[in-house]
Amino acid sequence: MSQTSQNLAAAFAGESQANRKYLFFARKADEEGKTQIARLFRAAAEAETVHALNHFGVMGNFGDAAANLKAAIQGEHDEFTDMYPGFIETASEERQPQAEMSFMRANSVEEIHHDLFTGALKAVESGEKLADKPYYVCQVCGNTILGEPTFMNCPICGAPRAQFKRVD
Repeated sequence: MSQTSQNLAAAFAGESQANRKYLFFARKADEEGKTQIARLFRAAAEAETVHALNHFGVMGNFGDAAANLKAAIQGEHDEFTDMYPGFIETASEERQPQAEMSFMRANSVEEIHHDLFTGALKAVESGEKLADKPYYVCQVCGNTILGEPTFMNCPICGAPRAQFKRVD
């Protein structure tokens, strides 16, 4: 891998992290009633997304729907079978219960994402049309479901159904 390729990968990771961090900062500024500061963070986050997408495109990482689903499946699989189990074990050994819980919840959700992506890939490969339904994401743990939640509490973290945000 060339130095430029490594730099593109590092820039993509950095811009992606900056986007998420700035969105979190915007949420906190909103909670403090600092609307204009929140707007600034959201604007900067959007710019970081533009940078990340540009770097990602130069890296040649955009494929068709099937290729992108395959990449997503592999990434999710690696997270719930390798990355998070190790993180959970380390957090437990180091007696970091909040980190352990955060990793455990994410691990559970990554497996759900893997299954959702796998189902979508099977549909794409067979020419089947996917149901036109929104997804809902738990704002506490990230649990992701297709269609309106039918349960009272999130099966992963126990959050009330009202904590699920609709994603169209």
